[in-house]
Amino acid sequence: MVGAGLAGLAAALACADGGAAVTVVERRRRLGGLTWSFEHDGRWIDNGQHVFLRCCTAYRDFLARIGSAGDVEMQDRLDVTVLRPGRAGGPPDVARLRRNDLPAPLHMGAALLRYRHLGLADRLRLGLAALPLRRVDLDDPALDAQTFGAWLSRHGQGPRAIGAMWDLICVPTVNLPAAEASAAMGAKVFQTGLLTETSAADIGWSRIPLGRLHGERAAVALAHAGADVALGERVVSIAERKDPASPGVSEGKGPAAPLEVRTEGRTLDADAVVLAVPHHAVNDVVARGTFAGQDELDGLGASPIVDVHVVYDRRVTDLTMAAGIDTPVGWLFDRTVSSGLADGHGQYLAVSMSAADAQVGRRPEDLGPEVVAALADLLPAARDARVLDTLVTKEHKATFRAVPGTAALRPGPLTRTPGVVLAGAWTDTGWPATMEGAVRSGLAAARSALVAAGSTRRLPEEVA
Repeated sequence: MVGAGLAGLAAALACADGGAAVTVVERRRRLGGLTWSFEHDGRWIDNGQHVFLRCCTAYRDFLARIGSAGDVEMQDRLDVTVLRPGRAGGPPDVARLRRNDLPAPLHMGAALLRYRHLGLADRLRLGLAALPLRRVDLDDPALDAQTFGAWLSRHGQGPRAIGAMWDLICVPTVNLPAAEASAAMGAKVFQTGLLTETSAADIGWSRIPLGRLHGERAAVALAHAGADVALGERVVSIAERKDPASPGVSEGKGPAAPLEVRTEGRTLDADAVVLAVPHHAVNDVVARGTFAGQDELDGLGASPIVDVHVVYDRRVTDLTMAAGIDTPVGWLFDRTVSSGLADGHGQYLAVSMSAADAQVGRRPEDLGPEVVAALADLLPAARDARVLDTLVTKEHKATFRAVPGTAALRPGPLTRTPGVVLAGAWTDTGWPATMEGAVRSGLAAARSALVAAGSTRRLPEEVA
């Protein structure tokens, strides 16, 4: 297993559960990939805010597998407060999107009709897009030939509706606004999350630091499964063994050609290898031509996420999470408890800005105060509170850039080299680059790797 993000961890555990002897090699000195935590001034900070939905079944099963299912919170029903700055420094304009128990898509009807951030005409026109989106064929190549914004415009959605409603979901899930995102990804998010199952979009989040939820718990699960884990070790190449004495190499016989995995300090033998690294790192490990489309991987690009972490000397909101429109605050999360901040010693809010092309290059000393001022516009109690600390974290390559045309660039798990399989949220999962997509890719890779290694008695089940 090369790489120990969520895709690599899911693949490693599935292979171990399938009876394989597993070695995980990770260049970082931690597990968990882009979901990690660090200590800062006695508080635990997550590099970014990651939530999941009830429809993220593979990810939720992964949490159960590593013993973390009890450390997440799940809404009993989708309920999101949406904040907009008030006029002339007045109180914020507050709306609430809360589903009921009617069958989808009727479960959101009442909330959308009351959604005060849109005029009545825009609210009534939401159905002009929602109903066709529910029926659209997600496998239709025409979807990936256009932006989600263009698709929405053709279905009666104006700029205000797109910005105040559709982008509220599209930006944090696809990590692009509808104006740039592929319609295939936008359609996937809304059809799967909001338009087919009543409870699918109920939101879940971690009650503990992500580094503990994923990395530390996965390390224990891997140890119990008998897997070896090598941290701080970089793989430099994966190739078929050229030793003519190895059976099946020259003639291509047998379930898989024996493989050599070279790190900077040693060589490992493998019957199969899961390469679970970011798409921009693949060509550093395997030779060109290993799989179709490898030379076009740069076309997947990258989309950044920036988080601003603010600690106040007192509580400024009772909201666990909220979304913002017409403000730099994309989503805000109360991370006071998970950070370890002692009760009564203030409040820690994390502000997540997805699709952060405009913010990622800015200096923290400029961006931090801007977000603090934006929070004061949304949270009246923050105006009188003292800011104890502000920290900015950036993931320049948080996800691939899911613009039109990228569906054809996302490879499946199989490569031209027998036994070498691919995993990662950037591969062809049908999902955006989310935690769910990463875990699904790991399970698909594990199935292929186990078959290649000739171990097919306990293959992981395919996720619907």
